[in-house]
Amino acid sequence: MNPVADGLAPRPAFAVIDATILHIFISPGHNFRGRHGREPGNYEAIEVETARCVAGKGIEGDRYFEYEDDYKGQITLFDWHVYRAVCDAVGVHDQSVSVLRRNVITAGFDLNDFVGKRFEIQGIQFEGAEECKPCRWMDRAFAPGAYAALEGRGGLRARILTSGILQRSFQA
Repeated sequence: MNPVADGLAPRPAFAVIDATILHIFISPGHNFRGRHGREPGNYEAIEVETARCVAGKGIEGDRYFEYEDDYKGQITLFDWHVYRAVCDAVGVHDQSVSVLRRNVITAGFDLNDFVGKRFEIQGIQFEGAEECKPCRWMDRAFAPGAYAALEGRGGLRARILTSGILQRSFQA
């Protein structure tokens, strides 16, 4: 009996993802969280070439760094192809992907497939916690209709399991 040939070999604990990282953003403060009935904040999303991911804490310099113990949104990922589809759906092509307030903009894999799963990008291990559902602010921040266009594909909230440096892999 050959366990590998018979499909009985243990699966790796982490799916190693060869994702293209197009953008990395951090923001020092919240623009929408906790602002129901008030104007949004004005903290910009700052694009960086690299981000230090700290296991169990988040991304250094980001508003969710050390937010709370075992926080499920220590890092958020968003698919570039979904961004383009949302632009087409709402007829807006001059809005920056940064207004979506996600940390890492990727291409090359379906984020929804990693809810509840462990994966690795650039040697850093993550655990997908849940879909990063869009909030109603998206119609104001991006364009009318963005909230509906993002439903079911708002990105991925994840926990950072191992520390490391994440870097852009594509120069725009």
